[in-house]
Amino acid sequence: MKIIPRTIISLLLLCNCLLFPFFLGAQTTKISRFPYKNSGLTEKQAAAHLLSRFTYGAKPGQIDVIAKQGLENWFKQQLDARLPDDQLKKSLSKYDALSLTNAEIVITYPRTRIVQMAIKEGFLHKDSTNSNSKYYKESVKAYMDKHGLKLQKELTQQFISQKILRSAYSNNQLLEVMTSFWFNHFNVSMSKNQSSRFIPSYERDVIRPNALDRFNDLLLATAKSPAMLYYLDNASSVAENKKIASKGKTNEQTSLKAKKIKGLNENYAREVMELHTLGVDGGYTQQDVTEAARILTGWTVSLVEPSDKDKVIKPLNIEKNKKLGFIYDNDFLFNPNNHDKGEKTVMGKRFGPDGGYSEGLALLNMLAHHSSTAQFICRKLAVRFVSDNPPQTLIDKMAKTFREKDGQIKEILITMVTSPEFWDTAAIRQKTKSPFELTIGSIRNLNATIDQPYKLFQQITKMGEKIYYYQAPTGYPDKGQYWINTGSLLNRMNFGLALADGRIDGVSIDLPALNNNHEPESTQAALVTYSKLIMPERDLEQTIKRLTPMLNDPQLATKVNKKAVAKAPSNINTSKMEDEMEDETENPKKTQSDVKAINQKKQQSMMLKQVVGIIIGSPEYQRR
Repeated sequence: MKIIPRTIISLLLLCNCLLFPFFLGAQTTKISRFPYKNSGLTEKQAAAHLLSRFTYGAKPGQIDVIAKQGLENWFKQQLDARLPDDQLKKSLSKYDALSLTNAEIVITYPRTRIVQMAIKEGFLHKDSTNSNSKYYKESVKAYMDKHGLKLQKELTQQFISQKILRSAYSNNQLLEVMTSFWFNHFNVSMSKNQSSRFIPSYERDVIRPNALDRFNDLLLATAKSPAMLYYLDNASSVAENKKIASKGKTNEQTSLKAKKIKGLNENYAREVMELHTLGVDGGYTQQDVTEAARILTGWTVSLVEPSDKDKVIKPLNIEKNKKLGFIYDNDFLFNPNNHDKGEKTVMGKRFGPDGGYSEGLALLNMLAHHSSTAQFICRKLAVRFVSDNPPQTLIDKMAKTFREKDGQIKEILITMVTSPEFWDTAAIRQKTKSPFELTIGSIRNLNATIDQPYKLFQQITKMGEKIYYYQAPTGYPDKGQYWINTGSLLNRMNFGLALADGRIDGVSIDLPALNNNHEPESTQAALVTYSKLIMPERDLEQTIKRLTPMLNDPQLATKVNKKAVAKAPSNINTSKMEDEMEDETENPKKTQSDVKAINQKKQQSMMLKQVVGIIIGSPEYQRR
């Protein structure tokens, strides 16, 4: 028998010890069978329900693919969020601003008015106020080109465009849905200029990477983000007895708005308790809010505006500052000079004195692990993924997992989706699509191609959801009553008809291809066929009955457009409908038979567009 040298055995054991944790960590948490059969659902109906909750909409044929793959296997893949997205990455590659750091954004997209800077450096005369003049435009452009500066609206348009493309095309749909959920939960708004430039990196570096991991990590990351620090004003919050060093002194203060800091600001402390963790009835008092605000004094931003270099002193020796108690973490700065060093008490727990940065960490950790937080977060998740009024039994199960699994978001979602309440018939199709969900869902259901995503943002805004611009820290409400009224239904029908008719610039759809290029025998047959294609695995008898009277009205789109509360945006070409029936009889090169065939084809095309538009605008399609 051949004897293996002891050294080789030792190496094998060492490799085993090193590799075993790697393979163990690579395993996905086991998911038990989904109990959908208890609710009388077929496998395909269950697949349709999964897609309605954890994606922005089913793509043609996707239900069959998931049923064949296995519902649990598909959900595991979505939790892992590692499916290749090569085509999406290619589409996003042209948006050069998306990879910029916050520091690079500060330099490239200055918040200080570019015109004032151009005047200061002599590119523009101070008396030239006519922004429409050729001299004005050329002078400003020359200044911007010299310094490599860009307008902030370009950054915003790129950011919004990538959001639409990711939501429509990403194979990792659950990650995108959860990114939207958490962004809305930890809402920051483009409407606040001070924080708006930092929102792209907020979503990219804070929300999306943590969207399926631990809640505690997500909470801390949002608290230290420049977008949140400016949005809820904690960047300017200092101890009441502190004074900001005056201009010219060699201090370590590096906040963008150092000169405007005045004292204690309670905005973030209040919202982190009321909206981010405990909930409004979470057991805290106004005194707790004040004490929490004191704990978070000195939490600010380490970025400096280039135009402010003569007004704000940037530290020359960061390592020296660290020894003095300054904490740097990318764009975050803890400034001990502005921190309240006294003793504080929040919800019965004492902090300090002289705890510094660690006090804030301990506070957020306490809030993240509080039992009220478990209930509050799990209720919001259940409202998003189950129904507007989810059963308390489900929330309690999810909250139990939240507490036992250290806030692991994946584990909470698994508890939810493996519970009978998720599959109850009372939850099926009981959520209402927001305008964003309606728009992206339509793109996915119709297998549309997006060439100009920002055009869709205009449509979504018209229907009442200006993404990234909701001003209140609450984020958009997640209940159907907020979205649906008579005016919004008209706007949704108007959108459906415009989308199907090809009247939204930058979006193209091949409707016949959805039915393998088979022409329906009649308008009624088209309604039945395309309703099943666009809303699969639903009982559509009543829906088809309600939509039938609308089929044969050639002026339907015009009537809906006139009745809609809002005016049609500029990218809607309302005259195109009248141009569709262009008189071909005047073309001498075509025979009478050719003209008849062309007109029949156009009529067939117009009929199909109207049918699909009616389906997209129907009340049934608004449900998910």
